[in-house]
Amino acid sequence: MTRMKAQPAGQKAASDPHDEQLIASGHRALAIEARALGALGSRVGAAFAQACRLCLACQGRVVVTGMGKSGHIAGKIAATLASTGTPAFFLHPAEAGHGDLGMITRTDVVLALSNSGETPEVVALLPALKRLGVPLIVMTGKSDSTLAQAAAVALDVAVDEEACPLNLAPTASTTATLGMGDALAVAMLEARGFTAQDFARSHPGGSLGRQLLLHVEDLMRTGEALPRVLPTAPVSAGLLEMSAKGLGMTVVVDANERIVGVFTDGDLRRALEAQIDLHATTMGTVMTPQPKTIGPRELAAEAVHLMELHRITALAVADAAGRLVGALNVHDLFRARVM
Repeated sequence: MTRMKAQPAGQKAASDPHDEQLIASGHRALAIEARALGALGSRVGAAFAQACRLCLACQGRVVVTGMGKSGHIAGKIAATLASTGTPAFFLHPAEAGHGDLGMITRTDVVLALSNSGETPEVVALLPALKRLGVPLIVMTGKSDSTLAQAAAVALDVAVDEEACPLNLAPTASTTATLGMGDALAVAMLEARGFTAQDFARSHPGGSLGRQLLLHVEDLMRTGEALPRVLPTAPVSAGLLEMSAKGLGMTVVVDANERIVGVFTDGDLRRALEAQIDLHATTMGTVMTPQPKTIGPRELAAEAVHLMELHRITALAVADAAGRLVGALNVHDLFRARVM
């Protein structure tokens, strides 16, 4: 006996859609959301600037709140603000009335998201915010709503229609709100003079953080781990030093530890082709003079750049006087996940 596949309650059976129908639905949704974002441009004006100034003057944090889908967008906006130089966190409005209101201080600014401007859990925060004297910024689709009327600044994020064909599920409206939040964060980022290094300090575990926070001195080998010989040492001694230290090169230094050259696998190959006497020939005659070096305070990413540019696999690290203070190779950079 063939069983019919059960349909979820309240859902009508439908024939399988063609690929063209699915693709057309996707295009329609994206077009509606693109129009929603495009319409925001004309609304970024005096009210937007005032909202930015309230946040820039804030001595505490920007407390972002919203319920339901607006709550998810609020969490993203709070995270974006926090990572771009504006201390912020998300406050769940339903939890606020059960003790979390204590997270808001008189030095904070509250940014509330509500498409209707009438979300009960958010409206319920108004008396407490008034008592604290906390500035309220609202992003809403209804400029005559309760929240908009109570706000110091109301930002209009209204949309003509949702991407949902039923015009019910928050889609274009949440996209518009997120776009306005990003605009706010970027405007303040630029106003603060926020740099890539500042961003990296908020993202030390990411690729950008490693590239912008790790310096050569954090990775370089030092002390007894450094392969070094004098120019008068025989090539055989240089080979032993290179083999023992495992860096892929030997640094040639003078009596004052100033770098005068390096001896690499390539130099060894050329020396062997010339059939030199490894015990009689000195390092000074087979080394590569005036090698590429890097300073200890340079970014590790710069070491990667130099290695790629000059097609080398190791670098000597020199201080301001040209003295050997460290060395590193591609394996050190790979382990640190800088390259």
